[in-house]
Order: sequence, then C-alpha cells, then structure tokens
Amino acid sequence: MIGSGAAGLPAAIVAREAGSSVILLEAEKDIGGHAITSGGNVPLGGGTSLQKKYGVNDSPDLLFRDLTDWSVVEPNGFPDYRYNDREIIRAFADNSAPTYEWLVAHGVVFVDKAPDGFGGTSVGNSVPREAHSAVMNWPMVQSGKPADPGIQSITSSGNGLMRPLQAAAKKAGVQLLLQHKMVGLYRQTPNGGRVIGVAVDFNGKRINIRARKAVIVAAGGSSGNVNFRRMFDPRLTEEYCGIAGMPWSDQDAVGEIAAMSVGASLWGLYNQTGEFGSNLTKPGTIGNQYGYVNLQWLPGSPVFNKARATGLQVRNWQDVILVNMLGKRFYDETGPQFDSNDYNSINPYTQDSYLNAKNQTYNPKNWIDAAMAGFNDGHNGGGPIWAIFDADAVAREKWNPTVPNVDFNGGFFFSANTIADLAAAIKMKYQRLPMPPDALQASVTRYNSFVDSGVDSDFGKPKPLYKIATPPFYAAWSTPVIHDTRAGLRINARCQVMDMNGHVIPGLYSGGESAGGFSQHGLARAACQGFIAGKNAASEKA
Repeated sequence: MIGSGAAGLPAAIVAREAGSSVILLEAEKDIGGHAITSGGNVPLGGGTSLQKKYGVNDSPDLLFRDLTDWSVVEPNGFPDYRYNDREIIRAFADNSAPTYEWLVAHGVVFVDKAPDGFGGTSVGNSVPREAHSAVMNWPMVQSGKPADPGIQSITSSGNGLMRPLQAAAKKAGVQLLLQHKMVGLYRQTPNGGRVIGVAVDFNGKRINIRARKAVIVAAGGSSGNVNFRRMFDPRLTEEYCGIAGMPWSDQDAVGEIAAMSVGASLWGLYNQTGEFGSNLTKPGTIGNQYGYVNLQWLPGSPVFNKARATGLQVRNWQDVILVNMLGKRFYDETGPQFDSNDYNSINPYTQDSYLNAKNQTYNPKNWIDAAMAGFNDGHNGGGPIWAIFDADAVAREKWNPTVPNVDFNGGFFFSANTIADLAAAIKMKYQRLPMPPDALQASVTRYNSFVDSGVDSDFGKPKPLYKIATPPFYAAWSTPVIHDTRAGLRINARCQVMDMNGHVIPGLYSGGESAGGFSQHGLARAACQGFIAGKNAASEKA
C-alpha cells in the first residue's frame, strides 16, 4: 500500500480486515497526506444514514445520474460531469453509502447536522450530500494543538477523518512504515505479467518489498510536480509553488510515474484542464508561499518551520490592488474563481436536460485566467502576482505585517517607504524580470484616480474605495494556488490499473488523486476508491 491519505488508509484497513497482511508505506514523517490538512468535507451520498436521518431522499442511481449529467455547465461554459468515466462513477455511486457507514464504524465522527453544500465541488445538483468529519480532540496539523473543547464536535477538519482511521489501522494490525518513499514498481517482465513489488527509498537506503497479492497506489496526485502538471496545462510553471496541502505532504506524481514505467495509462485528462472547481484557486492568504484559502499554517504546527508564515487573510479585496510581475494591474481584484456545481446550483434542475445549459447565465470573466496570462516574453507561466497596499489598508484589515505573519526571508513579502522603492525591493527566485518602478507607480497613480472618479475604467472593479497613499507600502505574494489533481492513472470499476490498450495490469490498483476519470474534488472519491481497492486487492490470490 502506497500512501496513507484518504484513499490509502481505508484501503489498508479493508484489506487487513479481509485477512491480508498489509504494509503501508508513507513518504512523510506522519500520516494523512493532503486529506489531513483539508476541511473534512466528505460528499458521500446515495442514501447514507445521515441523509436518511435528515430526510434527504438519495439513491445510487440518482447519484450516478448527477455525476454523469452532460448538461451541467458553469458560467464560463465548462462542464463539471461530462467527461467522467461512467464505469468509475457507477462504482462510486454503488459504494458511496457503504463507505460512509464503514467510516462511522471505524471511528469517524461526523458533525450532527443535515447534509449541505458547504465545501462541495462537483458533487451533484439534485440533493445535499456533504457531511463533515468532526475534529474532536485530535491535535490539528495546522496548529499542533486540539480545537477548543466547545467546538470539537461541531467543527470540521481532515484531522477528524484521518486520525480515527490511523487508530483503526493500528488496531487492525496494518504495518505502517513512515519516511519510506516508493521510487518504483516491479513487474514480472518490464511490460508484462503481475506487479510483484515496490522499490522504496528510506533515508537514502534502497529497499525492495515483495507483494504477495497486489500493490495499491494511493500516493496522492501530481500537483507538486512541475513537469508532470504541465502536461495538462503548460502555464503551470515553477512560480506556482504554493500547492494546497503543502508543506505537510507533497504531490510529486511518484505513483503515476512508477505505474507508467510498467505500462499504465493516464486517464480523464480533461477533468484536469477543465476550468471548473478547485484545481486552481485565488489565494486566501497573501504574503506567504502557502496561501490556499481553506488552510492556514500557525506557529505550533509540526511543519511551520517549512511553511514559515501564516499569511494575511484578505477580508476585502478592495483593500489591495493586484499587479503582475511588471507592476501592472491586470483585472478586477474582486473577480471570481472557477465555479463548480453543487446541490441546488441550478434551480430549477432536470437531470440530462439541455435546458440546464441553455438557462445558465454565460459569464467568461475569471480572475485566474487573467492572472496567468503571461507577458509575451517566451515564458509559459504568468509569473508572480503581488498584492500592493499601504498602511491604511493594514489598519482596515487589522493586519500585523511582521514575522511570523508574513514571509520576508523567503521573498514572499516586501515593504518600503515609497512605491518606487517597493518595486525595486521585489527580488526573489520566481521574479524572473525586475519590476519597473515607474510602471508600479503609474499603476498606483491611475488606480488612485479611479477612487476619485468612482469608476475603474480599466477592469470594472466595483466602485474602487481606497487610495494607496500612506506609507509604508507593501507587496505581498498573491499568486494563484494549485489544488486538485483530477487526472491520473486509468482504473476500472474495481480500481485495477489499466494499460494503454485497456487491459488490466494484474496486481496493481489505484484510487484517490493518483487515479483519473473522476472530476469531483475532495475526500469522498478518495475514501470510496480506497474502500473498493482494498476489498478487491484482498481477494487476489497470493
């Protein structure tokens, strides 16, 4: 078993409880992968006990039809479900409610409230399905300490999903090997026969581990591997370095690369390039490298030495302007992210009706595409985006722009007493061209004139409110954040990995963000596919 995240831990427990001996390999110093850093939002449906308790009428068939509905499109024209693999979705729909009940039976406590749409991304329009794993008294990876006792049962966190599963794995007798990174797979012949084992790096020492029945690849996705992710989007060059879930764990495509080296195929590539959901997000914190909107690292976290700063949470994008690497504004700072479908996003809604798309209000405007537009300098990436603001904005937002709230040492935050000096100060490895001081000054001067006139003549920001005029002035990293991996290895309904000819690679399984064919964001597809993979791998003959 490769990876101890939302797919790996369920797969390991299911296989062990079915009688198989299980070695669980984890590259990091602790379990959980990206899942443990998440908000704990788990959209399992099809008729869970939670749905039934609150009168939500769902079924596997309704869930399947929701997640394969060709007619659902977002305001920018991109469809959520059209390119899902129907075999994979059928398996998810049939196993979704059983996975929920399995999680509850293995110690996961869900917040006792009706399923809702909070945190949902492409989870189906017909009924609410989002459940939320309660943080309980587990220390949170973000802070290193438990939540306040009064909110432990009503606050959702990935800790509340992964720590109970870690305890269940230990109880079941799963052998967990931390800091053991898979570096390759062994097959009977390079492109034939069964997968018979894995090659592992343990602190520089190579170890070979034989697999009697199967190997399950649940190592996370590819968002942290620059060259791999650029197969889907050439714009995603090295400056997009604030990957959601890092620095707790990387998503370096090790599972995909290892499986491809023994003949595996990739699958569901459109779901990675489609501009919907959370594959790319606007930053929720600025002035720090890791600015994912739903995750803020705090002093006390076991990985705060790597995160280095909490970042400044932006409550009102009227308080900053955003400029590109050359100091020029490029869009309305209050502009939206990519949309996604959730319960009641389309109302009225009829499954598979062309009217769902026809009645959508088409609006191609999107902040992320503008931020990644580039400079016609021969480079594929858009370059750093900087939030520019002044001392008055600091007061309005109640920010404290000092260490450890911002990252001066890493080059993700700068300050100066003049706008020209601020531009000259911006020097860091991703700023491939110097910011011209006169360009930044011109951008600030022009924006201040829009505050006087009440009209943003360049990008239509709704009534610009605040001038940037009071020193000191600040530049804070505000570059788009990469999140989801929604393309990966080709699998079938049993989560068996397949080759370029559509044939099963014997003894090789995958699930979660290592696998492709499924557009949904988050924990449900990972947990459910781990549940499926564990059952089927355990049934293999040794």
